[in-house]
Amino acid sequence: MSTSKGKKVITSDKAPRAIGPYSIAIRVENLVFTAGQIGLDPAKGELVSGGIQAETRQVLNNLKHVLEASDSSLESVIKTTVFLKDMADFAQMNAIYAEFFTQKPPARSTVAVAGLPKGASVEIEVIAISDLTG
Repeated sequence: MSTSKGKKVITSDKAPRAIGPYSIAIRVENLVFTAGQIGLDPAKGELVSGGIQAETRQVLNNLKHVLEASDSSLESVIKTTVFLKDMADFAQMNAIYAEFFTQKPPARSTVAVAGLPKGASVEIEVIAISDLTG
């Protein structure tokens, strides 16, 4: 983590590196804002195979690692935004999503988009509360 005027840049060896000029997450006081994650395998830097369910599972595992590096967790997520390339994938994405947010799920928006990086089917970003402040 690096700090600049109360803003902490989050890094994690367990999550994919940013594929552009952005940080994977920023923590300000006790709030964590993640960049959107797609279903990249952190070791290979490639999109996982297996369709929307495999991609959604990888996205949420990647977010779990980003949040852990931010002194947070999936249980501390207060808002998610889900971007789907095809709204017909909603039910399959939602089934996997429900496995990760079993109790007191966060607020969520889901939108269809024309395209996602690397041809991904799903991208998710979150806002969470961190266990630490400052």
